[in-house]
Amino acid sequence: MLIEPNRPESSSIPLQSSRGESLRKYLRIGVDIGGTFTDFCGWRDEPGSEIVSFKVPSTPPNFENGFRAGFERILDLLAPQEDEIALVMHGTTVSTNAVIERAGPQIALFVTKGYRDILELQRLRLLNALNILERRTPPLIERNFVFEVDERLLREGELDKPLNKNEIAELAKKAAAAGATGFAVAFLHSYANPDHEILARDSIREALGEDTRVSLSSEIWPRMGEYERAIAAVLNAFVKQRMDEYLGAVEGYVKERLPGSHLFITRSNGGAMSAAEARAFPIHTLLSGPASGVTAAEFLSRSIDEDNLLTLDMGGTSTDISLIRGGRGQTSNAAEVGNFPVILPVTEIEAIGAGGGSIIAMDGSALRVGPRSAGSYPGPACFSRGGSEPALTDAYLLSGYLPEALLGGAMKLDRDASVQALSPIAEHLGLTVEAVAEMAVTVATSNMVAGILPYLARQGVDAEDLTLLVYGGGGAIHGPLVASEIGINRILVPASPSVFCAMGGLVSELSQDVLASVQGRVLDAQAVSSTFAGLLVNAKEWLARQIGPETLTGSLIEYWAEMRYVGQSFQIDVELSHDAVHDADFPAMMKAFHAEHLRTFSYANPAGAVEFVALRVRIRGSLAIPEISPSSTTPPSGTGHSDTRDMRFNGTVFPAARIYQRDALGRDSRIAGPAVIQQVDATILVPPGYDAHLDAYDNIIIFKD
Repeated sequence: MLIEPNRPESSSIPLQSSRGESLRKYLRIGVDIGGTFTDFCGWRDEPGSEIVSFKVPSTPPNFENGFRAGFERILDLLAPQEDEIALVMHGTTVSTNAVIERAGPQIALFVTKGYRDILELQRLRLLNALNILERRTPPLIERNFVFEVDERLLREGELDKPLNKNEIAELAKKAAAAGATGFAVAFLHSYANPDHEILARDSIREALGEDTRVSLSSEIWPRMGEYERAIAAVLNAFVKQRMDEYLGAVEGYVKERLPGSHLFITRSNGGAMSAAEARAFPIHTLLSGPASGVTAAEFLSRSIDEDNLLTLDMGGTSTDISLIRGGRGQTSNAAEVGNFPVILPVTEIEAIGAGGGSIIAMDGSALRVGPRSAGSYPGPACFSRGGSEPALTDAYLLSGYLPEALLGGAMKLDRDASVQALSPIAEHLGLTVEAVAEMAVTVATSNMVAGILPYLARQGVDAEDLTLLVYGGGGAIHGPLVASEIGINRILVPASPSVFCAMGGLVSELSQDVLASVQGRVLDAQAVSSTFAGLLVNAKEWLARQIGPETLTGSLIEYWAEMRYVGQSFQIDVELSHDAVHDADFPAMMKAFHAEHLRTFSYANPAGAVEFVALRVRIRGSLAIPEISPSSTTPPSGTGHSDTRDMRFNGTVFPAARIYQRDALGRDSRIAGPAVIQQVDATILVPPGYDAHLDAYDNIIIFKD
């Protein structure tokens, strides 16, 4: 494919940018760290520049070592020049893993008097109402590290009982003496008035030192819901030290190797922020990697006019799905990490507990795949890293889907180890190991289908109207099998599927959401517009802190409102037009709500009373990004057929199924399944009944006539 610079036009914010007159050149580097591999993509901002990409082994628990190894290689490939500025976009799972593994420092939580048990009480809901023995997720903070503060603000933020700075100082010293190294503050009604939380932070730092890490709920996401705000403050505080240390090391290294460069961290809303911002508010990175993949999917969707995509990102532990509708990813205000609610605007992603490392085991008389995972170390048995339990990757190998080595031969796979790992199950069932391997693949497919179909039903989307976009280490292997089960007839495999999340780093924008909670207030159109105007000022200030305007190519502003009919207990997100906001056009705002309610629930009541719950401004700062054009190169004229091997599908052995090399495929090649297309960083499966060909953009299209 031909890669050209793409510079979006500026929108409603004048940036006073001198970008068009500057002789400065830019490099963009995308990095995504996973448990098994760390992925890199690089691109130079000049006509005809090709995207380079590769994978290196991750180095847990010291992921920065793998980052350095890959970064040195990307520098060799790109050969930065003295007048070039590097924009490094880094996706990371450091914060996510810290929460899931509960591997964080001791945190103290300060709450309003009477709310000490907020973390244990949660919302008094059972995750599974049919299991009366089920317990709620244990809090990240023990009760003896939750401290009550004798202060109180009322609903509108008015003062009821003032905060005593001396009380805060004494409590901070007590917490520190007990071992607390970080603090979270979540006072009642701080979304309406943050003064008490700010005063508490200042008092803690006066007592313990200016470098004391303190997280305020009102700074992270100032909206109604005391438990959700408390969790946000706790999560931010819990991962802050680890992220601060990790990003400090990475940023120092990048600055040393590329003076004048900028390190950004991809974030849960699909955008990016400066490393300094990520160190202060690491909660925004909890879905960093998966969200970056959806950002890349949006970019590809717009570039090749594939408006409606179901994305399937399969890694070692789980498979993430998301929806691109009309070229835009979906967002949500309710995500979950480590069974804790995250109420921030995030890219809507649903995780399914099936990945390449999912353990195959007997559960009584039933064969199970996952949710337990072999992880990256020791990993599946065939990785030869000491793992003895069979994983889904072992089943791929024994079913004939995988070659004997990955990464162009650099990573050998041990078939004998896979056989040995699966043999006890095969003996128990009285079957061959190959038959058990195929059964495991079928079970994993069923697990994915059981997660995908309800998701599509909730979205009101029919599977046959979608194209399945597959990426991640195992997406191009298992995605086509899933497609055949749910009725998707078209599968899109991008040029480099296994580094697709890193590709998201090359096309990410700087993005921030700024919120005002207005629940309970009666607002007229003028009040809505003036509130948005205040949020816009804050959004502009945020963007100015991220990078100088001379580097930006433009900006975009979006106005969102959480709205509902009066009496409803839930609300929906409604995007309001610029004209409706700027002109204080109340009828246009109401019309937008009714239309979205009708689209979501097939019901609307234009005569019904409507209320606003929250108002939000999203700002996007654009950087130079590649533009995908039809390939100008002529692919080889051959078929790319290189070898054969036996494969198993649906209880049938297909002897001597063909193996193709992707870089040798001709433009007019039509590959009939069953077959495998191999490339250095991915294996692509073409199931029986499907055909495949190379499109004009060098994507592989797998389709059923």
